[in-house]
Amino acid sequence: MKIDMHCHVKEGSPDSKISLDEYITILKANGYEGLVITDHDTYNGYRHWKNNMKGKVHDDFVVLKGIEYDTSDGGHILIIMPQGVKMRLLELKGMPVAALIDFVHRHGGVLGPAHPCGEAYMSFANTKRYYKNPELMKRFDFVEVFNACEPLESNEKAAKLAFKYGKPGIGGSDAHNPNSAGMAYTKLPERVTCETDLIELIRKKANFEVGGILYNKTLKDRLGKANKILVYSFWIYNRTGELIKRRARKRKSALENPMSAIDPIEIEYLASYKA
Repeated sequence: MKIDMHCHVKEGSPDSKISLDEYITILKANGYEGLVITDHDTYNGYRHWKNNMKGKVHDDFVVLKGIEYDTSDGGHILIIMPQGVKMRLLELKGMPVAALIDFVHRHGGVLGPAHPCGEAYMSFANTKRYYKNPELMKRFDFVEVFNACEPLESNEKAAKLAFKYGKPGIGGSDAHNPNSAGMAYTKLPERVTCETDLIELIRKKANFEVGGILYNKTLKDRLGKANKILVYSFWIYNRTGELIKRRARKRKSALENPMSAIDPIEIEYLASYKA
């Protein structure tokens, strides 16, 4: 089963210029059977699917719920929670990466670094947190080893990192516009129909085929050396967001950490699922 595991749509990510409907249409035309929506710190892209599209269009296509979370110290982390589990705390950026790992695992999810060897601050292996404690890699469940918007060297380093720590590798387009949608893929050894199916494959360390074509027209490619300004601006943006969301995170943490994460709107929950 061919899927794209890193996707941004304009219904969820403010920096995306492609709608979910357009993204799915492009993927279907290129032989994909599913995608994981991984908008930045929000499930709004998936909410758009659930509230406006599910059961009406693209019935032959699997849409899964994910998120790309901005940590305070470990860059961008891709997260997949079980079917029906939707934690509001994951929509409040700024948790430390170690706390995030604990939180996600406590509620049955899996997570791994996005573009781990990419830009400083945004990529786990280029953060102070990693430099101080690289063995934190052991606690992740997977590694994004092919990102279509990263250079070849970055992806090669990510693949070595996954191999070193024995983690499954995944691939994703990380597309924010129609031109880069469907440029990376993950081929699963069997069909999945929900997030929990995918989590089980990741936990079993199933053999995923990963690949694609590099997209060399990203903003950082166009900026060249000036991209350093963009990277530093991201650090300021992320740090500011972490401070702004701190109080709300504490409130949500008090509610969600000790409680069941089941979203009753979502399912047919899996009675057999064990967190």
